[in-house]
Amino acid sequence: MTDFIVIGGGIAGISAAARLSDHGSVTVLDMEEALGFHASGRSAALFEQDYGNTSTVALSRASADHFHNANGGYLTPRGLLMVARTDQIEVFESDIKALDLQEISLDEAVTRVPILNLEATGRAAFHDTAQDIDTDRLIQDYAKVVRGNGGQVITKATVTKIDKTDHGWQVTASGESYECRQLVNAAGAWVDQIAEMAGVTPIGIQPLRRSMARLPAPGGHDVSTWPMLIGAGECWYAKPDAGKLIVSPADAELTTPHDAYADDMVLAEGLARYEEMVTEPVTRVESNWAGLRSFAPDKALVLGPDPDQPTFIWSAAQAGYGFQTAPAASRLVADLVGGCASELEPEIIAQLSPGRFR
Repeated sequence: MTDFIVIGGGIAGISAAARLSDHGSVTVLDMEEALGFHASGRSAALFEQDYGNTSTVALSRASADHFHNANGGYLTPRGLLMVARTDQIEVFESDIKALDLQEISLDEAVTRVPILNLEATGRAAFHDTAQDIDTDRLIQDYAKVVRGNGGQVITKATVTKIDKTDHGWQVTASGESYECRQLVNAAGAWVDQIAEMAGVTPIGIQPLRRSMARLPAPGGHDVSTWPMLIGAGECWYAKPDAGKLIVSPADAELTTPHDAYADDMVLAEGLARYEEMVTEPVTRVESNWAGLRSFAPDKALVLGPDPDQPTFIWSAAQAGYGFQTAPAASRLVADLVGGCASELEPEIIAQLSPGRFR
């Protein structure tokens, strides 16, 4: 019997497993062939610590030291440039206040993104604190911690049955049986299904689809130093990636847990909103995909033991903030399970607790 079984090998699961491996033996069960296959593998991978609600921002800020300093750091400079049409000024002013952006001249905006269409752009704002996250290395480093502490990471292990036992839990996955004292639910879009399987009351966590397209570098430009570009009201965004440009309509369509794929019509509408703001037309989409971002009813993460079943632990509802909150979120889960004091304020912990839904 192991101390902890973690269901889910995305960033939420593998980071929680790494932290918990300091408190006991850990087994991670993931249904895919590799870690981070679903939402984690389809992330925009940006660290923007002022992005999100109050509890998300608190987690992101508490994660900053890990991102900057652990294992040589995981961040590289990117920057964030917001642009608005002339009919979006009210939402633009609200957004730049929330994200702590500084308004800049349109001439300066064009020096940062030379394809910006000044005929369509009314206002622009920027800051240089947004940074890219080396997401693959982050996942693999957490996995190394698990293995280094004697834990197991088992892929192609689809959970089909969960039973409560006198000593904890018995989990059946891909025909194999595993036993543990405490069970961590980090199954992403599938967390409520896992809860039901375990006889635990679901929270009402809903997966929302987000579509993405990879474009060739527009106009043959070197996009490597461009900032992430976002439309006011987050109606689209574009981000340099490996010499290409990833563009998203920033859609959030309610769906069911599955291996998501992009909706062609939604993607086309988002690309049109992007095209309106730039001078280079979209002539080719090299690839497209979608990911599922999972939201609790109040849009905050769900972290910690279930109030009715304390050996069932939630690490869920990352809502697109999974990577940027992972260091602090996983530390909170381990602190709550291990009975350790948390660096987070009590009111923030309460906002993240599963008990808020009972």
